[in-house]
Amino acid sequence: MKRARDPRVWLGLVITALFLWLALRDVSFAEVGKAIAQANWPLLLGLSIPAHLGALWIRAVRWRYLTDPIQPVSVGPLFRATAVGFMANNLIPLRVGEVIRAWYLAREVGVSSSAVFGTVVLERVIDSAVFLLLVGGIVGVYGLRLGAEGVAVGLPLLFLLSAPMAFVAALRFWPEPLVRLTGVVLRRFSEPVAVRVQDMVGSFAEGLGAISRGGHLFWIFVHSVLLWLVVSVVPFWAAIQAFDLDLGSPARTLAASYVTLTAVGIAVAVPSAPGFFGPYHYACRLALARFGVPGAQAVALGTLVHGIFWLTITAAGMAVLAARRTSLHELEEHSEVQQLSEAPSPGKDPPPERR
Repeated sequence: MKRARDPRVWLGLVITALFLWLALRDVSFAEVGKAIAQANWPLLLGLSIPAHLGALWIRAVRWRYLTDPIQPVSVGPLFRATAVGFMANNLIPLRVGEVIRAWYLAREVGVSSSAVFGTVVLERVIDSAVFLLLVGGIVGVYGLRLGAEGVAVGLPLLFLLSAPMAFVAALRFWPEPLVRLTGVVLRRFSEPVAVRVQDMVGSFAEGLGAISRGGHLFWIFVHSVLLWLVVSVVPFWAAIQAFDLDLGSPARTLAASYVTLTAVGIAVAVPSAPGFFGPYHYACRLALARFGVPGAQAVALGTLVHGIFWLTITAAGMAVLAARRTSLHELEEHSEVQQLSEAPSPGKDPPPERR
């Protein structure tokens, strides 16, 4: 198996094991099991599952405004591609879900996969921008004390999150020089790779036209705020309620929900095994400790929230694959970056689907 020989896969497994150890150290498994058993499961499932599915739908609707400059696409194929891509991140190593999203949508609607991938990258940059605003709001309004561990892990990752934003801003104003520079640098290593990546960056620069339209920009902003400030925080708020944690006041409970969401958002940027096992759990424990939640309860909460997220997203993606008669093996075959430069195979793709 090719991936088994990739050192990045093994590095992800080591990082996962490290974070699982950090999350579980000095924690009684009996207390974790007791907390999980006593949780209000109907409340947690009743709010979390619709929130996760709603987040996929909002991402699909927002993605439509990014793909419009390439080709108008209805929300249906965008939702299916989003579900499959996020499922792939739960099951396939090396975070190839974004590549698979682009390939899957391109196959469904018959557009250039490299151009679609540019919109996926742009979407991630937008998420990074909104996420950084969320972090700034939490630190500024709530006055959160991150602690030495939070600073040591969080600051480098926040820098990494902001770097793509700087690149996109530069590409928006100086597209041709940056595209040429990309080709010049990469040709020192590989001519074929240089050509593919240069074409991809050029397609991405064209895709930036989406954010220059006033109406598109407005709706992208609205859906991004709805995604991060409303829907994404629901599972963490529901979990705090389900575990009957008394944090002092409703405002403090809401603050803890946003802080945990932020910690998880930073943690899942760390390379790890598929599904974000380890970093997700440690982030929950680290964030909730700032609000006086004992380690066993924090780990139990993180385990349930993560488990519901993983099962919901994976089931949604698997349902799409079953309905569209696509195998997981086929996704893995198309998860290499070089596939993005290829057009969808003739005769295999349905005709373009428009709004």
